[in-house]
Amino acid sequence: MIAYFAKRFVWLLITVWVVFTVTWILANNSPGNPFTSEKSFPPEIEANLRRRYNLDKPPLVRYTLDLGNLVRGDMGVSTKQVDFTVNELISLCWPVSAALGLAALAWAAVVGLVAGVVSASRRGTLADLSLMSLATVGIALPNFVIAGFAILLFSFLIPLLPPAGWGSPRYLLLPAFCLGAPYAAYIARIARTGMLDVLSQDYIRTARAKGLSRLAVIMKHALPTAVIPVVSFLGPAVAGIITGSLVIEKVFAIPGIGYSFVQSAIDNDTPMAMGIVVLYTILLFTMNTLVDAAYTWLDPRVSWEDVS
Repeated sequence: MIAYFAKRFVWLLITVWVVFTVTWILANNSPGNPFTSEKSFPPEIEANLRRRYNLDKPPLVRYTLDLGNLVRGDMGVSTKQVDFTVNELISLCWPVSAALGLAALAWAAVVGLVAGVVSASRRGTLADLSLMSLATVGIALPNFVIAGFAILLFSFLIPLLPPAGWGSPRYLLLPAFCLGAPYAAYIARIARTGMLDVLSQDYIRTARAKGLSRLAVIMKHALPTAVIPVVSFLGPAVAGIITGSLVIEKVFAIPGIGYSFVQSAIDNDTPMAMGIVVLYTILLFTMNTLVDAAYTWLDPRVSWEDVS
């Protein structure tokens, strides 16, 4: 186990370095000026700003300095919100995005898994057809389309939830539902397929022959094996929920990481954009590592050598 995590940590460092380098090259060769605004700066002030952000130095020197700051965990100062470092801004936005992402992932996993198990156990019935039809619609519709319909329905036609903003838990319900809906649909279909495959195995027939109830067979014998494909999907699901939150946070005006990333791209705020990209890289790599490690817990036949 220690060797597995050590190997993954080395690959994490390599991945972060590659992503940082590619992002740095793209960001520093994109058109535009981070100091451009409606009111132009005098040349002396702009020269001081460029000196502060090392923009007056050669590209190789700037890259070396920025890479050294990354190693120290310092992503610099935002070029638009100059009173805050990138680390401070991320620490302010991260709890908001984490709450939104965890809520979306939690309801998507629970609802999707329950729907898939019920659909498989009632194969061919009206419940199966209805649940899989809803799952197909959920997969086909992007989350921003679902957001538009949800805002019209639950904020204007039936004024139950606020259409935008952030504050009380009521503001979390609608965006979490819209963000997690497509992934709940994917999980439902994956869980149904996995459950149908497991229910046809010999050991399930043996469990039924012993006189166990349908619920006991499903929950104790079938579900632990059928849930493995769902766990495999959680890594990409986390990636999708994180990147999907860029749109959802913008639609619902939620002051999270996604909203800040979109705004930093609009404002040409390179330090902020690069800090968020590095954060996303570390988070996604970590989640995929944890998902792979979970195989050894869910399936005793899988060893650490198999997932490394």
